Amino acid sequence: MGFRVTALKWRPKLFGEVVGQEHITKTLKNAIINNRIAHAFIFAGPRGIGKTTTARIFAKALNCENPQNGEPCGECKMCKAFENQQTVDIIEIDGASNRRIEEIRTLRESVKYAPAVGKYKVYIIDEVHMLTTESFNAFLKTLEEPPDHTVFIFATTDVHKVPLTILSRCQRFDFRRIELNVIKQQLKKIADDEGINIDDESLTLIARKSDGALRDAESFFDQVVSFSGKEIKVEDVSSMFNLINDEVFFEISDAMLSKDFHTAFSVTRKVYENGWNFVDLANGLLEHFRNIMTVVITKKSDLLETSEMFKTRYLEYADKFSEGDLLRVLNFLGQLRNEMKTSQNQKLAIEIALSQLIGFEKSETISNLIKLINEGGVSSSPDSGINPVKKKVVKEKSVYSRPEKEADFIEEEPAEKVVRDNPPDNELFLKVKREWRQFLIKLQEINFRVATNLVESTPIALKENTLFIELSPEVDAENLNGKTEKCTMMLNDYFSSQLKVEVVDNKKKKVRNEKKEETPLIKAIIEQLGGKEI
Repeated sequence: MGFRVTALKWRPKLFGEVVGQEHITKTLKNAIINNRIAHAFIFAGPRGIGKTTTARIFAKALNCENPQNGEPCGECKMCKAFENQQTVDIIEIDGASNRRIEEIRTLRESVKYAPAVGKYKVYIIDEVHMLTTESFNAFLKTLEEPPDHTVFIFATTDVHKVPLTILSRCQRFDFRRIELNVIKQQLKKIADDEGINIDDESLTLIARKSDGALRDAESFFDQVVSFSGKEIKVEDVSSMFNLINDEVFFEISDAMLSKDFHTAFSVTRKVYENGWNFVDLANGLLEHFRNIMTVVITKKSDLLETSEMFKTRYLEYADKFSEGDLLRVLNFLGQLRNEMKTSQNQKLAIEIALSQLIGFEKSETISNLIKLINEGGVSSSPDSGINPVKKKVVKEKSVYSRPEKEADFIEEEPAEKVVRDNPPDNELFLKVKREWRQFLIKLQEINFRVATNLVESTPIALKENTLFIELSPEVDAENLNGKTEKCTMMLNDYFSSQLKVEVVDNKKKKVRNEKKEETPLIKAIIEQLGGKEI
């Protein structure tokens, strides 16, 4: 006997051999055990996941003379006749080539006849969505009330094209894509039985390329064996299918952390020289950063569909990216993928995009920065990259008072000395200090310019009916020359008093020393957002 492809050689013959569809095979076995057989079933799902295979096993089990716990025995006359394709009680019909109403009328006539040998006459109609509307309508009555000995099994990859009138008359089973790890296990089992050595990375590449279809994975496996022989290495698989090496994606994410813009051009050149598809690069980057986000959020690699070696490498990113930054990256890559499909120069577009990606700065919310400063510890997000800031206790003082450490400033001009005895316990002085802001607001309505120069002033003493007012160091007292009379009149009118106003000219220009003390919030923003203080 000649070579037989893996997909046929390893086609399941029992429900227990069907992988990835346990939710369906268990239901069908119980239906046989409990003798609860419906008259019509519809199996829906993507290609290559076991719909037709399950339908054949189910049909064989229905007619098996000695079923074992819902499974066909494989030894009786009916099972052997089915395996040799000699039974007339299990009819397979291709819906694509028998879609006309004439074929359906013929089928309706044959349904009336009892099975020749078995207990049921089973009709398996593959790609049933290809039937015409007229064929479906002609089939409705037969499908709703078929003879007791007839069972219909429909299989389709486009269940949404099947009329609701047909679906409502069937028990529907939705087949799902087979998980990557399940495909890898099945391929490993086949390889071991065939005496073929294949590593985990190669299995991962084949399973990923199959996109959840076991039949496709088995076909790819046959191609790889033809290319490499009994020893399969990941380089051979990548070369044969022209797949982008996962190392390329790790180069880009590492370059984002080190800000190595040269990587954008070296990676683009590598993709171009290997003949890889630039759209595949964008898709691969989306999956790569999705894996990073999964690790950052869960701190585990269980949900990643990749080889064990790469799972370990993804865990190294757990504390190097934040969720917010990864969302920005994924959104950017999603837009890039759409733009690549219509780009006239994909190489140039990917170079620019990778440069932008590597240039992304880490972001941090202002609320989180403030929380960090107030708590004096590490941010609640350990991957934010912000250095711990020590909590500093600051004595409560006036906004305009002189700094405690005069050594931090350079005195360029001598300041006028004002004796600062403790002000007497004078109710008027206390009232002036308490209502000084309200007074300046009122003064602004009368003389805006004077009020502007006094906006950062503060009363410091009241001696012998003279109110001393200290200006902010940034305000020049010369701006008030000859303009304090209106201020004095307004002051006395507002406080019902007879006071004189004397402005203390603080000529000390304050210049920051080189060893200045930085505000923690400003420092954190500069470090995280890449800004500078001007």
